[in-house]
Amino acid sequence: MTWRFGGAAFDVFADRMDAGRRLAALVWEMDLERPIALGLPRGGVPVASEVARALRCPLDVLIVRKLGTPGRPELALGAIGEGDVRVTNDDLIRRLGIDRSVVDEIERRERSEVERRAGLYRVGRDRVDITGHTAIVIDDGVATGATALAGCEVARALGASLVVLAVPVAPADWHPGRVADDFVAVTRPRVMRAVGEWYSDFTQTPDDTVIRLLAGGDENDHDPTHRSEDAGS
Repeated sequence: MTWRFGGAAFDVFADRMDAGRRLAALVWEMDLERPIALGLPRGGVPVASEVARALRCPLDVLIVRKLGTPGRPELALGAIGEGDVRVTNDDLIRRLGIDRSVVDEIERRERSEVERRAGLYRVGRDRVDITGHTAIVIDDGVATGATALAGCEVARALGASLVVLAVPVAPADWHPGRVADDFVAVTRPRVMRAVGEWYSDFTQTPDDTVIRLLAGGDENDHDPTHRSEDAGS
């Protein structure tokens, strides 16, 4: 795996659009074959839209739900995505002694949320087929990295030939390991408490902004006097 770091000297990103443009400059240099920009909703979609614009490649949303451990939801037993994709950490499930029926029930609950979000964001459009393409999994930043890693696993399971994780900001000591084939970040601070502290504007991304961007609209189409209406994950 190659890890790429922009090393940019600046205080914070103005907003997710600014972050997306800075990230796009790094991704452009990678000269990826058949790329598709996949934004993790909700905050990753405005970032991904700028990458897709720069690369002139398709943009889609990557809907992922973690399968949290009962009583410890932050500990992921696996993840699910569209197309009945399911990735599980079988070693962890065995170590914790969790019955498969429990995992199946967690998946059933999360599956309904995947379907709800897909219907909400795509408004009748089909999911972009990433089989044989380079999947650029994009979020607005990495804190623990659990969602980003789940996104990479789901993208691989959906048939991507290469998986690249791209984020504006991630801790200096964090990396995705073998889950991604490549990893790029604009800035990697040694001390990082939260993603939002690296943005001047980190307001929550509303669903209608995600819908508009996926439909090919600009984030500012609704109000030309407002520079950004970005949102949180």
